Amino acid sequence: MDLLALADFTLVARHGGFGKAARAAARPKATLSRRVSELEASLDLRLFERGQRDLKLTEEGRALFERAGQLLTELEETAVAIASGGERPRGRLRVSAPLLFCQTAMGKLAADFAIRYPEVRLEVTSEDRPVDMIEEGFDLVIRVNPDPDDSLIGRPFLRDRLVVVAAPSLPRPAEGEATPAVVRAPGDRAPWVVKSSSGPLAITIEPVLSLSSLIMIRDAVRSGVGAARLPISLVSHDLAAGALAHWGDVDAADIALWTLYPTRRLLSARVSAFLDCLKSAFPNGTPDELAAYIGR
Repeated sequence: MDLLALADFTLVARHGGFGKAARAAARPKATLSRRVSELEASLDLRLFERGQRDLKLTEEGRALFERAGQLLTELEETAVAIASGGERPRGRLRVSAPLLFCQTAMGKLAADFAIRYPEVRLEVTSEDRPVDMIEEGFDLVIRVNPDPDDSLIGRPFLRDRLVVVAAPSLPRPAEGEATPAVVRAPGDRAPWVVKSSSGPLAITIEPVLSLSSLIMIRDAVRSGVGAARLPISLVSHDLAAGALAHWGDVDAADIALWTLYPTRRLLSARVSAFLDCLKSAFPNGTPDELAAYIGR
């Protein structure tokens, strides 16, 4: 197979068209079109569906793009490493991470990483939605309790747990009595089940505020407007200072933050360096470590 033609194919697929790819690479559009046609002929496959105004990958083209992009990246990184005499992280590293983790910890993590690896241009996008790593060009994704995905390698690097907290001025409700609550989803009225010495205990809630950000919820709870379920790492300093009262640990599975990256035999030096940076910041991956990191 012609590797140069394969590289041109991935260039066109990444940019979504011959014109965009030609402008990005400063290459003739006709040359890219010819080389992709030659690749299709050699494989006896149609890699693109060509419309009058748009260009879409076929199912076979998408499969080739996903695998070829990874392999060509590995070849390029290997060549650079050999030429430079070692695996020194360099180039662009794109990371997608949850909003709360970005707001509380990613700023310091990104700064530490940039200082340690000045030849890497780190780009972090904060979002909670699922992303297509290949289509959107991310090298690494951080997600909370992600669904299994055979195309990705993943491992947890941090764990947290939910607790019910309230301002000390808010009285804890008697059994069967509703308490004012700050929730994330409008219409969320399901009781909160917390652990107790006598077994699970349900707290009936009456939502008074719906806020999409956990930091907003924490700030609202501090004012005494209602109780809330929040990660222990986000409120541990308030609990220690007496600014919030602990009503109990939520009776649910722990929260786990995972790093996810595409399956490949050779992990890029940039991704390996970022994983090492996370391991250095959270060696044991406990909620106390995250709380201490946030509080520094």
